[in-house]
Amino acid sequence: MRPIYFYLGLLLLMSVSCATSQKVATINKTTASTDYPASPPSGAFDFTEMAEDPTYGYKPENPIMVGGAVDSEGPSNERKFIKCLAGPNGESLAFEREGSCCGFETENGIMGHGLLDVYLISWEGQMEPVRLYINMYDYAPLKVPQGFSRQ
Repeated sequence: MRPIYFYLGLLLLMSVSCATSQKVATINKTTASTDYPASPPSGAFDFTEMAEDPTYGYKPENPIMVGGAVDSEGPSNERKFIKCLAGPNGESLAFEREGSCCGFETENGIMGHGLLDVYLISWEGQMEPVRLYINMYDYAPLKVPQGFSRQ
């Protein structure tokens, strides 16, 4: 007879996997209609356009897509993007990766799935760090998120 802890663990594992699949479906609905390339084209980090959408980068449903994971450049592209930014008045930024979240489906990911990386970004005089969501699996033209400027 198996101990009760085995069954409790199995129940917990099943409930976590169900919650994750629901999150994947939610995120995927926002990106499923567009085919995104896996890597940025040459010169992609020369962007200057300001984002008109206030959720760009601030919400998991509208992440900044830097691409590059298929070429092992994903994390490097994330940092390269952030280093192109400055605070609203040209302030130098400090940043740290908070972690990953928000699973989604992408043919450029591992076994068809990816996770967003979450960065905390701050500058002198700022009250609270800003949280940006970045997708390193897919690429879309880059823009400056609202509240930032281009370095």
